[in-house]
Amino acid sequence: MSSKSAPTLNDPKTTVALVNANAVVGIIPKDSNGDGKLDIMNGDKVGIACTICHTITDKSVFDMPKGGSIGRRVDGPAALTLNVGKLMAMAGNSRALYPNLQQTFLGVSIGRAPSGLGPDSTEAEVDAYLSNPAFYPVGTFDETQDGNGNPVKNTPLFRQDLAAPYGSAGEFSKLDDISNGSYTTNLDPTTLLTPEGRQFLEIKAGPAGKQMADEYARILQDTGVSGFPFVKAQMTGKVGDPASIVGRRVDNQKLLDMNAYLDQLQAPAGAKVNVEMAARGREVFRANCTQCHNVDQSKFVPPMLVEMKTIWPAYTPIPVGKRGDSKLSMIQNSPGIFDDKMIVVDASDRGEKRGNAIPLLLDLARTNIFLHDGSVSSLDSLLDPVRGTAAPHPFYLSDAAQRADTVEFLRSLDTNSSNRATRATVRPQREKHESLPLWAGFFVAAAGIVWLKVKK
Repeated sequence: MSSKSAPTLNDPKTTVALVNANAVVGIIPKDSNGDGKLDIMNGDKVGIACTICHTITDKSVFDMPKGGSIGRRVDGPAALTLNVGKLMAMAGNSRALYPNLQQTFLGVSIGRAPSGLGPDSTEAEVDAYLSNPAFYPVGTFDETQDGNGNPVKNTPLFRQDLAAPYGSAGEFSKLDDISNGSYTTNLDPTTLLTPEGRQFLEIKAGPAGKQMADEYARILQDTGVSGFPFVKAQMTGKVGDPASIVGRRVDNQKLLDMNAYLDQLQAPAGAKVNVEMAARGREVFRANCTQCHNVDQSKFVPPMLVEMKTIWPAYTPIPVGKRGDSKLSMIQNSPGIFDDKMIVVDASDRGEKRGNAIPLLLDLARTNIFLHDGSVSSLDSLLDPVRGTAAPHPFYLSDAAQRADTVEFLRSLDTNSSNRATRATVRPQREKHESLPLWAGFFVAAAGIVWLKVKK
C-alpha cells in the first residue's frame, strides 16, 4: 500500500497512535515515566510480548502480500512474515540486546554475518546487523544467548499439549520451563549480569560466557542502563536447571495458566485440497515418513530427538569451546548454519543427546519457511532431491507426482484431518507411533515482555 493510495496508514503519526492505543499485536506501550498517559514519543517505552512472534490476525480488514495484516487477533500461529531483526533495530538502545547477537570470541565469529559484533560496536553497526535479512532472516528470532548468530524460525504455539519436547533442540521437556526461561532471560537479558546469570553463562560457555558477561556489563554501563534486572521473579532452584536456568522463576501459577491456554489453542484448519491427490499423498507419507512423524496430527509428536548426523549428513563438528560443566555435551560446530542453534544450547541440560526435536505438522499451507533455520522455502523444495544428499533433512521423493501428492496431503493437515475423506480406499498398514503413551510434562512458549525505548 503506497503512501498515495493509503496516506493515513503510511503516516508515522498513525503508527504512534495505534501503539499508544495498544492496537498493534505484540507491541505493548508502558507508562514508564509515570505521567498517567501512554505516549511513546514523550518518554514512554514499548514492550515486546510473546504475541509478537506467535500471533497473527484473521486478515478480515486487510492482508498485505508477504507482509502483515489487519483484523481480529488469532493467537498461536507463527508470525512468518515478521522482520523481527528490523523491529529490534528500532529500539533506542539495540546494543542492549548484545547477548542475542552474533559476537566474536578469540577472533572467531559464528553466524550468517561475515564478522561478529563486539562491546565497542556502535548502535548503527548493531542496527545494520539486525536489519539485514541475510544475517537475520524474516520470520526468525535469535532465541539463544550464546554469542552466536543463529536466528531460528518462529514456531507455532497452538496445541502445545501435543508438542513436547520444546525448543528446536528439545532443550526443555516442560512448557512452563521454556516459558520461564523466556521471561527470565530472553525477555530480560540483564538477568545474565546477576551472580546467577554469570554462573549460567560460564556453565554453558566457559571462558566465552565470562567474556560475554563482561562485555555486556560494559555496554550497559556505556549506555546508561541501570536498575536491572527488570523481571519480577523469585530466587529459586539450581542455576542451569531447565526449570530455573538463572536461579529465578516467575509466578508459577501464571506459568501453569499459560500452559492451559496454549494447550487449548486450536490449530488452523488445513487447506482445502484435491482429495484424490491428498489420499495418495497420505499413503506415500505413511510409507516414507512415519519413522519420525505421525500421520494423524491429533496425536502426540514423538518425543524423541533426531541425531544431528541423521537429520544432516554433512554434520562434521569440531570442538570450538569449553563448558564450565563437564556433564554437558561438548561445544562443537560444523561448517554451515544448520547446527548453529545447537552449538551451545542442546538437550544435554536434561541428560539428552544433541539433536532436533520433531515439529508439529500443522498450519503447513500457510508456512513459507521450513526447518528450524528457515533454509527451505516450500514443501516441494523440502522433498525435492535437488537439494542434495548432504543437505539438512535429506528425505526426498524423486517422483514428481508422488511429491505433489504428498505436498497436497501435508497442506491439508490439521488435528481433525484423520476424520476427513483423505484416506485411501484400501486399509493401510498400521501407522507407526499411533499408540505412543501420554507424554508426561507441561509444554513450551516463548513469553514475556522486554521494554525498549523507541528511536525518534
